[in-house]
Order: sequence, then structure tokens, then C-alpha cells
Amino acid sequence: MQDVIGSMGGYRGVRAELLVVLKKAQPLTATELAERFGLTPNALRRHLKVLEEDGVVRYQREVRGVGAPVFAYRLTEAGEAVFPRRYAAVLASALEALQTERGGRAVANVLAREWDALAIDAGPVLEGLPLAERVQLVAELLTARGYMAEGEATSAAGATLRIHNCAMCEIAEQFPEACDVEARELSRLLDAPVARRTHRFGGCGSCSYDVGEHAVTAPAVTATDIDDSSDAGANAPLAGGLTA
Repeated sequence: MQDVIGSMGGYRGVRAELLVVLKKAQPLTATELAERFGLTPNALRRHLKVLEEDGVVRYQREVRGVGAPVFAYRLTEAGEAVFPRRYAAVLASALEALQTERGGRAVANVLAREWDALAIDAGPVLEGLPLAERVQLVAELLTARGYMAEGEATSAAGATLRIHNCAMCEIAEQFPEACDVEARELSRLLDAPVARRTHRFGGCGSCSYDVGEHAVTAPAVTATDIDDSSDAGANAPLAGGLTA
């Protein structure tokens, strides 16, 4: 995670960590953030104010079940752009030309090649490891490539992989094939069934995958689904992705 923080447009210390926490679990109130950092809400607000003035953070009024509305913070578009992206403009231009000449399948084949390289590098290390260790190692490898991923065991034969920062987000917006390739190649890399559980393009703050025994084919959860299933009295973020 320090590799991610170290590449965040000059932000350091608490402010860099605030951006990371919001990236992973937005929206969050000043009180919720203060609890995570062990500081007072007023101390956190000073840092948030600077980030707001920089245009990377904004707050908005939210209704969370019963009770008074709260003001919750989230990243702006500029804040999202602080996190690593990989050659998006150049790659998008090249993929557009390829799609025009050869169609969507050719685009998917190109997008799969980087995963092939990852499989070649990681395959010998992953082979023979328990599922939970495979997922954790793949999360570390993805994080090194700008994906800000986390792996977590959910049972003896199941795990969850969460991707908080898609290094190919702009490409995936233009070429949905990228998301299909990602799910397929993760399954191949992990040598286990994989099913997307939450999706950034469904309004969630991250993409998450069930891996192993719980990876059943089902539509990915959207932010609306999370909202609708929330307890009326809950005081948790509604659209920040699923985190344990």
C-alpha cells in the first residue's frame, strides 16, 4: 500500500492516507474517518478542508436510514485521478484503431496479453499454494501494478478479492471487454472459479470477486442494491463497496 501512497501526486502523511481510506470505503463522515485515524473530527476536518480546497475531496448531504442527515466525504473526479492509471490515453487510441480494423475480439485478445505476462511471472509461485495464499499473492501483484487490491479468506475453500483502484478504469469505460477479460483471467490465474460481486460501473466504490466455493454466477451487486438492503437504522456507507 505504501507504493500507492508514494505515487499520489505529492500527497503525504495523513492527507495521503485519507485519500486511500476514501478510495476504499467512500463515502465516510468526518466522525467515521476520525475513528479510523484515532483523531478528533475537528482535527480531521482541517486535513479534509485542504483536500477540498485542492479539489480532490467533496462532501454532500446524505440520508442514512432514520435520524438526521449527515455530511459524508468522497473523492471528486480529480481525486480519483490521483491514483495510478496506466497509459490510458495512448492505449485507448490504439484500441480504437484495432476495434475499427478487426473488431471487439481483437481488443479482448490484446487486453488479455498483460494478464498472460502476469501468469508467466506468477504461475510458478502460485502453483501448489492454498487458495487463500494465492488470492493474497495475486492481490499484492495487482497492487504493484496500480490496482490497490486486497485478498481475504472467507472459508477453507473460498476467498474474496477486492480491487479499489482500477488501473484500467478509463479503458474499461470505453471498452467493456476489459472487465470480462479481467474476470476470466483472474479465474485462470487463481485456478479457481471467480464471480464478480460488486462492480465500479454499477455505482460501487470497488470491484470485488468471490473466489472458490462461493463463486456462483450472478449479477454483480450495484450501489442501489446495497442501499435497498441496508438496515433502516444503519449508519454505514451505502455505496462504498463491500469491505470486511
